[in-house]
Amino acid sequence: TRGEGVWNTLAKSAGLKRTGKSCRLRWLNYLRPDVRRGNITPEEQLLIMELH
Repeated sequence: TRGEGVWNTLAKSAGLKRTGKSCRLRWLNYLRPDVRRGNITPEEQLLIMELH
């Protein structure tokens, strides 16, 4: 995990018109390579129901 200051520095050095927080959230929710897209599998749905 990186501190908030690192994200602020990244936004400024890249010339982005975003805050550091916005860059961090965009990375976490959209740009990370391990973020999965699409529907959940039947196995995942069953697990969710069991854990709920």
